[in-house]
Amino acid sequence: MFNQRKVGIIGAGHVGSHCALSLILQGVCDEIVFVDIDKNKAQSQALDCMDTVAFLPHRAKIKRGEIKDLREMDIIVISVGTIDNISKNRLSELEGSLNMIKSFIPDIMKTGFKGYFVVITNPVDIVTYFVQKLSGLPHNHVIGTGTGLDSARLRRTLSTKLNIDAKSIQAYMLGEHGDSQMGVFSQTTINGIELNKFLEKTKLNIDLDEVENIVTKAGWEIYSGKKSTEFGIACVCTEIIRAIYSDEKKVMACSGYLQGHYGNYGVYTGVPVIIGKHGVENILELELNEKEKDKFNKTIEIIKKHIEIGSEILDETTCINF
Repeated sequence: MFNQRKVGIIGAGHVGSHCALSLILQGVCDEIVFVDIDKNKAQSQALDCMDTVAFLPHRAKIKRGEIKDLREMDIIVISVGTIDNISKNRLSELEGSLNMIKSFIPDIMKTGFKGYFVVITNPVDIVTYFVQKLSGLPHNHVIGTGTGLDSARLRRTLSTKLNIDAKSIQAYMLGEHGDSQMGVFSQTTINGIELNKFLEKTKLNIDLDEVENIVTKAGWEIYSGKKSTEFGIACVCTEIIRAIYSDEKKVMACSGYLQGHYGNYGVYTGVPVIIGKHGVENILELELNEKEKDKFNKTIEIIKKHIEIGSEILDETTCINF
């Protein structure tokens, strides 16, 4: 399906550059094109990445490009945006992010691009929704990173508290990649053992509300020390892209489009999905308890509210599938 694996990255900052580095270090793609309003930065990031190739067991070509060069890409990563470090609320980035994607998505589609978008820009669930609207691509071809990183943070936090390798823990954060995200502890397992049974057997006592809060605030904790988050999200992006190229049928949390799933319609939000050569090929519905259902519906309402705000920000006539 993919002869030369070509990835475009819009936004050559902390996140975009580390997505590129992760992709080439892991040998996931053959060519990367950086596009950024700061052309000098895009050029420098491309050259810096190319300097690593001599040390790798595989070849890759990284260069700076323009919007017109994205036509031939299989996958385009959207990593534009700035972090609002005052309000510490990703939703406050909505207007700026929507104005950015509005400035280039229609131009990309005019080139004849028919691939996949992987959206990182915050607030990612709402931005993913509007990337699909602006592009007119099928919903399964537009994928937000969603709670993929939050789910990894949940496994990291539980790993520390349980003294169990994070790779042996199956756990998901669902909903908004933001303050209203929620953990599905009723379906969390340690290599098949339900979390509550594991706690009974080991006589461990952990506060799950505290765990959820730690995960929700993890991004801001990282940002407060280094003024960016980049490594974890780059790995989430790489996992999505590798799953598409390799047709892995990989299960991971991403912003998937709900069409009756979990009793909700018409929104992108963080849920476990199956990713393969057709993008999001299926959405898995975890069995939530009543408390979790209530939390999930609340996070969906927040996303819907901000979709309404986003609709007012964008000129709806620019949306192909509004």
